[in-house]
Amino acid sequence: MAKFESSIKQVPYPQTAVYGMVSNLENIEKVRSRIPEDKMKDMTFTADEVTVTSPVGEVTLRIIEREEPKCVKFETAKSPVPMNMWIQLLPTGDDSCKMRVTIKADIPIFLKGMVSGPLNEAVEKIADALAMIPYE
Repeated sequence: MAKFESSIKQVPYPQTAVYGMVSNLENIEKVRSRIPEDKMKDMTFTADEVTVTSPVGEVTLRIIEREEPKCVKFETAKSPVPMNMWIQLLPTGDDSCKMRVTIKADIPIFLKGMVSGPLNEAVEKIADALAMIPYE
């Protein structure tokens, strides 16, 4: 399994508020208009799933575990490559936290060179988009 991690993002909202939003994906849909369109293009949400068009095709991630208020884990329900993703949250104060997005993907060795770049970029874009959400 190949592992891709975003940089750590500082989020100016309490850990519990961020967790509340990312643990029910319909909440992200509610703030879609306040997020730059290039960060939300081709994304659809239900309470437990997000579907996005990526460089490797359409990918659907389903929440498989919630560890309040620290982590939300996903696995692919639809993807050209089997993978898991998790969003980790750690408090940095009463009204701020830090976030990291990690993807582990089961990439065949002959595809690794072709998809590693897009997956590195995707994990960073996901983290950037999540860091921009107003968690009020």
